[in-house]
Order: sequence, then C-alpha cells, then structure tokens
Amino acid sequence: MRGWFVSIEGDPFIAFGSSHLFMLLIYLIGLLFLLTGYNVLQKNSVLFNMIRWILFSLLVLSELAYQTWTIANGVWSVNEHLPLHLCGIASIIAAIALINYNRRLIITAYFIGFIPALLALITPELPYDFPHFRYWKFFIHHIVISWASIFLVFTGSIKITFKSMLGAYFLLILYAIFIGFVINPVFDANYLYLANTPSASTPLDLLGSGSWYYVNLCLLGFVVFILLLGFSRVLDTIKSFKDSL
Repeated sequence: MRGWFVSIEGDPFIAFGSSHLFMLLIYLIGLLFLLTGYNVLQKNSVLFNMIRWILFSLLVLSELAYQTWTIANGVWSVNEHLPLHLCGIASIIAAIALINYNRRLIITAYFIGFIPALLALITPELPYDFPHFRYWKFFIHHIVISWASIFLVFTGSIKITFKSMLGAYFLLILYAIFIGFVINPVFDANYLYLANTPSASTPLDLLGSGSWYYVNLCLLGFVVFILLLGFSRVLDTIKSFKDSL
C-alpha cells in the first residue's frame, strides 16, 4: 500500500484510453442519476444526506490525500500545489456549500465547478495512468466537483438569474486579477493558467497569446457562464417536471 501511494513512477496517462473512457462513463452515469433522480433525492432524506456527505467527504479527502502525496514524495511546492486553480477553489466552495447551503456559494460552485471540472475530465493534465494514486485522485476529485455543483443546485432550491450569473462572473474576474497580479508573480506560479496554457492539449490553446489570450479568456468565460445560465433553465424545467409527478 505504501509503495502504491508513495511513488512518483508509473505508466504514462493515455488520453481516451480504456481507463480514461471508463472514468468518463462513471461520470456520465452519476450525472444522469442526479438529473433524472431528483425526485428520489427530494423524497428520501436518508439517501439525500448520504450522497451529500459522501460528496463532501470525497472533496475534502481528495485534496488532503493529494497534499499528503506531494509531501510524502518530496515534490510539494508553493508554486504548484496550493489549491488555487479553478477546480481547487470550486472544490473548497462546494465543500463549504454542502455544509451550510449558502445561496451565493452554491451559485459560485455551479458556475466555476461544473464546466471546468468536466473539461478537465475530458482533457486531463495527468502524468500517470491506472492504477497510480494520481489517476484515482484526479478523476475522483474532478468527477465529484462537477457532481457536487449539480447536486447543490438541484437540492438547494436555488433560482439562478442573470444578475446572480454576473455576480459570479465578476467574482471570478476579481479572483483572477488577484492570482495573476499577486500570487503568480510572488511565487513564480501558473495558477489559473494565466502565465501559460496547460501542458495537456485544451481549448485554452486556441485563445492566442499575449494580451489577446487574456481578452479571449475573459470572453470564453463569459460565454461559458451564459451557457450555464441557459443550462440552469433546463435544470429548473427538470425540477418542475419531477416535482409535478
């Protein structure tokens, strides 16, 4: 067990190989359950609380396990391993929201957690394949981030509006400014991929370079937020339909 956990060696990850497709299938099955089983969660408080605390536990344990792994293997560094990337912050916000069901936290977790985690699952920046610890941590963590954002919206009776979308967007912009002008320069880091794009091939590679990269990044973020607002309308329709049954 120690050899499996304390190791920086393993087979290289193969995008869209069998281990990757398996995790994407698991993600889709869970997402479909959340989208179609809303009425089951609404009527069964035991199942609701069980899923709620499983999601919370996996979010917390995934981050703690990753930090422990980097320290145990002597690779931890302040410029790479703080949970300051979008999915890291989304994970923290979602975990807190699962405790207190704060409306603003739920909306923020939805907008910054659902799509970024999904994109990460499709285009993983991952050095190791199954059965390495990093493989399990990456997929479990990002799957749960995306699931939790949907779970919170469904079970939190949250009405997402254009105004609340703008609030979440400008909060993200402020956070990006703080990371880009304070954290990244001080620690020579690349949090939020504001210094350069990820090593894996991602949609960020299409955004150009220099100032245009940041302009296009802001525009892409806004488009994604608009799409998520539209998707929230679909979620409202599903919720209304399930409630009427």
